[in-house]
Amino acid sequence: MSKFISKIITKIKGEEFVLDDRVPNCYLFGFFTRKIWYSIVAIFKLHNITRAFVHPSSKIRCTKYIKYGKNLNIDRHCYIDALSTDGITFGENVSVGKNTCIECSGTLKNIGKGLVVGNNVGLGTHGFFGCAGGIKIGDNTIFGNYVTLHSENHNYSNTEKPIRSQGINRKGITIGEDCWIGAKATILDGANIGKGCIVAAGAVVRGDIPEYSIVGGVPAKIIKRRK
Repeated sequence: MSKFISKIITKIKGEEFVLDDRVPNCYLFGFFTRKIWYSIVAIFKLHNITRAFVHPSSKIRCTKYIKYGKNLNIDRHCYIDALSTDGITFGENVSVGKNTCIECSGTLKNIGKGLVVGNNVGLGTHGFFGCAGGIKIGDNTIFGNYVTLHSENHNYSNTEKPIRSQGINRKGITIGEDCWIGAKATILDGANIGKGCIVAAGAVVRGDIPEYSIVGGVPAKIIKRRK
């Protein structure tokens, strides 16, 4: 039974998957029953028959601005609003963890740029992705839980005027491929995280981070190099 299921999942994901023999058959039955139901929900919520799985409790806005590859998984209680100039692009085998919020525009006065997510990316639970300035995430990058990304800033130079009335500026955020973003990390506008980096839990990242760096702290600094 487990070998048969492993072959099915391997075919779906496009990479080898070996199921743990200790998983009970009743658990597997429930898992696949839910997957079938979520795939039906995805057709109605995304208005597309491409293979995807969406929990019924998740809300998705502006679906015409969303593009995605096979095996997109959106877990429960997610909120995704794709209103933006470039929309949202999900690669293949992307998972969006439960209670994640993706907002591409913070205001209707000036809609945002959007989000691009590569292949085999896992967005952890309870994340917030503010994509107004544009966010790009490379292949094979994984996120811990409660990670937040903010790709715009408020202007504040004029002390005679309320900050909320001074407008915003946007630089965008880029995260390279094969990165690991630790739990509760905060990525600020203008951050450019190179390939193969590790961001420690709770770090606050801004500016350029060289490839294969391990960073941590507030603000984040290089702790060591992987190469």
